[in-house]
Amino acid sequence: MPEFKLPDVGEGLTEAEIVTWRVKVGDIIAVNDIVVEIETAKSIVELPSPYAGEVTALLVDEGEEVTVGTPIIAIGEPGAVAAAAAAAPPAPVETPEPADEELATRRAMPGEVRDPIDTNVPPTGQATLVGYGPRQRELKRRPRRRAATDHAEQGRGRRRTSGPAETREPVKGVRKQMAAAMTTSAFTAPHAGEWITIDVTRMVELVERLRARHEFAEVKVSPLLVAAKAVLLAMPHHPLLNSWFDDAAQEVVVKRRVNLGIAAATPRGLIVPNIKDAQDLSLVELAQALNELTAVARDGKTPPADQAGGTFTITNVGVFGVDGGTPIINPGESAILCLGAIKRQPWVVDDQVVPRDVMTLALSFDHRHIDGATGSRFLAEVAGLLHDPSLALLF
Repeated sequence: MPEFKLPDVGEGLTEAEIVTWRVKVGDIIAVNDIVVEIETAKSIVELPSPYAGEVTALLVDEGEEVTVGTPIIAIGEPGAVAAAAAAAPPAPVETPEPADEELATRRAMPGEVRDPIDTNVPPTGQATLVGYGPRQRELKRRPRRRAATDHAEQGRGRRRTSGPAETREPVKGVRKQMAAAMTTSAFTAPHAGEWITIDVTRMVELVERLRARHEFAEVKVSPLLVAAKAVLLAMPHHPLLNSWFDDAAQEVVVKRRVNLGIAAATPRGLIVPNIKDAQDLSLVELAQALNELTAVARDGKTPPADQAGGTFTITNVGVFGVDGGTPIINPGESAILCLGAIKRQPWVVDDQVVPRDVMTLALSFDHRHIDGATGSRFLAEVAGLLHDPSLALLF
């Protein structure tokens, strides 16, 4: 009877939590049928069965964490469960113990009449004489001592409440990985941060025009799309923003291709899936990739491979109505760009105060190898493209 052991689903993960069993004992399954959902330190992963047959045992409960290599499900030949049940010896039949009052009556000595508790029926075959035999008893319920108090409290309009002063939630799965990654980055790479507030009215107008075009009929067009394209256009001019500081080797590793990470908040925690070779995508293709990435991340189904190998990350706090922030660099990268909310504000244009769409960009970068001048030039170039998207024609 083969046992399916928890595999390493990628990135050297060593443990996972059993989230939901998709099968039960007695089910007939085929090779590659999904049998269980697990949560790793990266995401929710569906595991297919490497065996065909009948599920004979689920070896791990839902909610339990197990290490790689632990048997989680047993699979046998069809009919194995019924055969095992038929071969098992019958369970012994237990005779219930009589109630105390019945036992007392059965054990009565000859000529002795026992008093069954709280009953008005005389024992069978026993004479009832005046002063002997069963006593007539009236069942009485003990009054609740708090009844008067409860009534008084309700009369005074008080509401009694309970739920605890604090609760505790274990840190595991995606949140555990996020905590470890952010701690490592924050205390390993010296972060430097810069901000710039810009008029993005023309970018907002561009987004509206793109939404009306037939090429984008099946995809969502948002300011994130334009910002991602601006980053990809500016990156070749500032290659250190697409690099990694190898502390062990004391080398700066400059990446020639951009795996663009998009920070995504999910019910299970923060993940950063990335779009591989994003620099090669057209605007329509980039929009499609962003849409797919967001949908998969929202369902918690992003595979670990799609979260590995990122080179630069964008995080969008503007969707929460937040103006900006100081993001922490994703481990293995050197910089992260934060997009703030777009708000209609008074703005000076040609010495006139007019309403404009305004947003703030914030850039965090590893100050070990990216100096202020390099970070500033990159941020200014991205901001310029968002302020006037027509500048993209110069790239």
